Amino acid sequence: MSFAATLALAPLFAVGCGSEPQPAAEAPKPAEPAVPDDIDAAAHGFLGKETKVLLFGDLAKNGKQQFVAANVVPKTPKNENLSGTIITRAVVAENDDGKWNELLRVDEHLKNSKGFLALNPIGDIAGWRIQYEQDPVKGLQLYFTPIQGTGVNSHLQPIGVAWNPATQRYQSLDRTYEHFLLESPTLEPAKSRLR
Repeated sequence: MSFAATLALAPLFAVGCGSEPQPAAEAPKPAEPAVPDDIDAAAHGFLGKETKVLLFGDLAKNGKQQFVAANVVPKTPKNENLSGTIITRAVVAENDDGKWNELLRVDEHLKNSKGFLALNPIGDIAGWRIQYEQDPVKGLQLYFTPIQGTGVNSHLQPIGVAWNPATQRYQSLDRTYEHFLLESPTLEPAKSRLR
């Protein structure tokens, strides 16, 4: 083989020699879109200055702008064992001709304009773990797991909440997350007539 041919093939053989292959550099995460000023101002109006806008856009797929904002609990050594986003309060609001209206309030309970959402815990709630998914057809589905005292009870199933196009409001879903449940104007324990 000629010297020129050897020199041309040398880089191909050098690739297999040497140190371990370097892992490909991770692509940087795309920057989250900036929260518009009117949404940020409305969120602070509903929940105060310690509010974080989690989502915004046509969340319910009804053609109107909405946002989800919450008072997010920062991670500390006391709550580091709780997974997910932990909140103390949250609101879902909708822009109706330039005015932001509250559609769903989450504090000690889950509430909308008609009352308390079904499946609400009756006892004291210290906060909620919030999870969500955005379906391209159904829109936003929220999942709230109550935190009582020292943490999330692993036996509690999250309460699903979604936009009901028939009633034009957010309502809780049954345990299969397929059917909407009606609200209650008051929150009372069930009364048993058994003796």
